[in-house]
Amino acid sequence: MGVYSDIYEFAARAGAFEGYVYRREGLAANSLERWVDHLVEGYTAVAPGARNEFQGLCDGTIGRAIQSLIPTLGENHELITKLKGLRLGRMPTSPDDFSRKR
Repeated sequence: MGVYSDIYEFAARAGAFEGYVYRREGLAANSLERWVDHLVEGYTAVAPGARNEFQGLCDGTIGRAIQSLIPTLGENHELITKLKGLRLGRMPTSPDDFSRKR
């Protein structure tokens, strides 16, 4: 795939994931493992220079998903750790924190 396809694929999956886990209770970690692994694969498939262009937005999307999952999985769960590896900037304060640096 080309860089634009890689970006689109990752962004679509990340946005869908954020929406799926948003404040959802009772999620089982085993139902999310494959999804998180695909997010990590998609993120690493995008060239670092291209990732730099959207990293701030990614930090928000993935960070809000993390904030939704922490109450269910716990701060130190393996899936949370994997997702934190996709973030470089500040963690949103909640799943509803849509503030971003402009």
